Amino acid sequence: MSTGKLAGRCALITGGSQGIGAAIVEAFAREGARTAFCHVGDSENAAAVISRAQALGAEPLAMDCNVSDPEAVAAFVTAAEQRNGPTDILVNNAGISISHAFEDISLQEFDTILGVHLRGTFIVTQAVYAGMKSRGYGRIVNISSQLALKGGTELAHYCAAKAGVLGMTRALAMEAAPHGVLVNAIAPGPVETAILHVLSDDWRARKRSELPIGRFGETHEIAPAAVFLASEDASYMVGATIHVNGGDVMA
Repeated sequence: MSTGKLAGRCALITGGSQGIGAAIVEAFAREGARTAFCHVGDSENAAAVISRAQALGAEPLAMDCNVSDPEAVAAFVTAAEQRNGPTDILVNNAGISISHAFEDISLQEFDTILGVHLRGTFIVTQAVYAGMKSRGYGRIVNISSQLALKGGTELAHYCAAKAGVLGMTRALAMEAAPHGVLVNAIAPGPVETAILHVLSDDWRARKRSELPIGRFGETHEIAPAAVFLASEDASYMVGATIHVNGGDVMA
């Protein structure tokens, strides 16, 4: 029988094939959750995540799914729930980054960034929320960014999307809490992931120099916050944002 803080719970994690998402999949597996995660065209990394989770005694489901596509999301959620059971926990983590000076951001790039981060969070959440509400239980964890609070050069579209995620987190938290569904967010600082390395060397050097801790974070330093918010330890957390950012934003 599974043991751990999430034993018996069914969890969906978007963007789970690498980076923070992969660390969360593994942390959830370690805590006894039945997990399913999605990715976009990243089957090799997804297989590696599954292998590491299997070593922890878990059997995650991985599917290719663009979170900005409602039909793809519906197929992912259906497959996950048929295999693992009704969704108890959702982590909206899928993300991409495109860095440009504000005047060079194309409308297509703006729409793409908001499509994944904000529209995607809405679509996936709406796909599982009604079930959570009807069962009287749910945990939704939205991965935002410290840049939602302080902004960042060449990332106006990304900052706007992540700020929108925080706004939606608080709004849904108010609506959902009376039904036993707790909605919270994590705002990581710069973490050693593929998204960070899309940014220029100058940007990364400048950002590193701003951090009181003097370094970027590691994915395993973010995952415990997701475990906490998904567990009964966070039973009085409603609409909160946990800041795991090396001191970039102190709130």
